[in-house]
Amino acid sequence: METVRWNLESKNARLDHRIIFDLIEPGSKVLDLGCGYGDLMYILTREKNVRAQGIEVDDAAVYECVKKGLSILHSDIETGLTEYPDRSFDYVILNQSMQEVRKADFVIEESLRVAGKVVVGFPNFAYIQSRIMLFFHGRSPITPLLPHRWYDTPNVRFLSISDFRDFCREKNLRILEAHYLGQERTVKFWPNLLALNAVFVLKKNSGEGPAAEVSC
Repeated sequence: METVRWNLESKNARLDHRIIFDLIEPGSKVLDLGCGYGDLMYILTREKNVRAQGIEVDDAAVYECVKKGLSILHSDIETGLTEYPDRSFDYVILNQSMQEVRKADFVIEESLRVAGKVVVGFPNFAYIQSRIMLFFHGRSPITPLLPHRWYDTPNVRFLSISDFRDFCREKNLRILEAHYLGQERTVKFWPNLLALNAVFVLKKNSGEGPAAEVSC
């Protein structure tokens, strides 16, 4: 237990993982889409007694999840989600995976079908460093959260925080919380310009109007 807590609170711990860890209620049922090596799932199961399952397509990542004793479905996100009935989970986590799927709107719609809340995290393509690289150098931006070159990137889409807000309005989704992240701390002002990464908590709009956002 001490090892897990040290990993979460150490300087090497990912800020988005710390934010998402705080968002998830103890004892919840969680589905982690594109869970990678299962680091976030592992911490949630050990520290918060979460009943977690993951979906991951990468063979090596699936093997590491199994080594950690995690429940994992070896599948891609788009087809794997259809296997679950309505409201099977309390949360779906879609962190650093949405930009790699071809049918992002379908994945979010399906996520909201199988869970009451969806936690979405993605790199912000409108980050100031990206703008500077594109404007002054005329080349595809490379940032800490977009580290790949144009020809070897797994990403199939590039979106900004403003783009995602527009998407939520168009799809009539409620934003319950919004967290904007820099390299080491959260960003309070001008997130579409200054944030490297964003984490949103979504749910379906039940007709009572948009929820007040909490920008943390």
